[in-house]
Amino acid sequence: TDALSVVAGVTIGNEGTVRDWMRHGTLNVTQGKNFDRSGSIGPWIMTSDERSLDEPFTLETRVNGEVRQHDTTDRLLWGFAALIEYISTFTSLSPGDLIFTGTPTGSGSHATPPIWLAQGDVLEVEIAGVGTLRNSVVNEF
Repeated sequence: TDALSVVAGVTIGNEGTVRDWMRHGTLNVTQGKNFDRSGSIGPWIMTSDERSLDEPFTLETRVNGEVRQHDTTDRLLWGFAALIEYISTFTSLSPGDLIFTGTPTGSGSHATPPIWLAQGDVLEVEIAGVGTLRNSVVNEF
């Protein structure tokens, strides 16, 4: 079956990586991406009948209004269909499941020197036609 035919739509996700926890493992980053209250999705879902998933989406990430990432989904290492096909080989996918595809180059951890988010920063992730997901950084203590 065509992998894209099972997709209900596209939204924006920000898993809120806790970078210092990513270094606890040697080959796995999962522990840095699964903290309470660290992730968000939205604000809207663009349904697959509104726009073909074969067309690239433009994504932009801003911190306090400064552009940090700007790229399109046609530059993903693996496209949406390939991701769905691969993921379905090791887990059952059900209606309502979300698949996070990753992020373009430009995250602050790869800057020289690294640029870390701090208390009060506002992170915006925008996908043209889908909306803008806006989160404020709050210290955990």
